[in-house]
Amino acid sequence: MAHKQKLKIMKPKKLKLPTTLLLLLPLCVVLLGSGCDDDYEQDIWEISPDSKIAVIQKEVDGIEFKFCLLNENDEAATVFNKGEDFSFYFSVTNNNNKDLYFDPDFVSSEDCSFFQVNDEGNSIIGKPYETPIVTTIGYAAYPFIADETVEIKMQWTNGNDTVWYWKYGKFYSKSQDILGKGSYYTGFQYSFQFRGDKPIKTDTLTFKINFEIQ
Repeated sequence: MAHKQKLKIMKPKKLKLPTTLLLLLPLCVVLLGSGCDDDYEQDIWEISPDSKIAVIQKEVDGIEFKFCLLNENDEAATVFNKGEDFSFYFSVTNNNNKDLYFDPDFVSSEDCSFFQVNDEGNSIIGKPYETPIVTTIGYAAYPFIADETVEIKMQWTNGNDTVWYWKYGKFYSKSQDILGKGSYYTGFQYSFQFRGDKPIKTDTLTFKINFEIQ
């Protein structure tokens, strides 16, 4: 039986950090730049078919992150049937009572494994898109107001689409094939930065979804 659930799940809880780690945060801010980083893994969020949930949903400093895979019925799942297509879903929500700016450059970063699929032997299967052409503009072009959600949903095969646009990026479909039976995972690392009167910068967050095609 496939592990699946509706995308809307319980209200997220704020991430509680140990006192020792809180004392180290100022040093981490100095050492870590925004972007993908394989050397630091302060917060690791991982789910698998054995998990009781099929959605990674966490909140840090009033910013909620949600990451999951969706089956063909738009239900979050970690187990899919052979021949079934799936989609990636990732969103960031501003639960602060203040307006911010958020440049979603993690999607276009060549160093980031965003929406990349690997097999259980760590071999790279690929991404559903090629690195896009992005117009270089300042972060002020990306307002992120209170209660706003920035989301991206992408089908693994991309259907019949060959070019699509999101924010200021132009994406090209990789036209991936349906995955065969086996165990896979998708995940990425990123240090998110939200600019404003009181900027917010996270530690490097690690997202990982282990999933199966049966």
